[in-house]
Amino acid sequence: MKWVYDDGGRAKAGYKGTAGDCAVRAIAIVTGKPYQEVYDTIIEFAKSERTGKRKRGKSNPRTGVYRRTIHRYLTSLGLIWTPTMLIGSGCKVHLKPEELPMGKLIVNVSKHYTAVIDGIIYDLYDPSRNETRCVYGYYRKE
Repeated sequence: MKWVYDDGGRAKAGYKGTAGDCAVRAIAIVTGKPYQEVYDTIIEFAKSERTGKRKRGKSNPRTGVYRRTIHRYLTSLGLIWTPTMLIGSGCKVHLKPEELPMGKLIVNVSKHYTAVIDGIIYDLYDPSRNETRCVYGYYRKE
């Protein structure tokens, strides 16, 4: 799968160094929203999260965002979740252009979100693992 370097506007927003902000970058790339706007919105959505024994704390755009928070935010934008893997089903869809639909997608792979537009990955690095990485599902506008 072809890969294009894209930080989603992170450097333009004034951020330096590395961070676990893959969700913010992928959302900014696919929706066209500014990085800082997505960053701030995720902070607002995280304020309503509950913590518990299994959750270390609330979501943070720099260190990681819980799946439910991302889901709430993306569905509020009108994006639809399409699962490609269910419990016990095994991997059916890989990060390959022929196995994903065309269009703008926010793809969920293990511990990472990446932007895929018309079969091309837009991210800081190539997360496809030579097109063997399993896709859990993806968000896209209908």
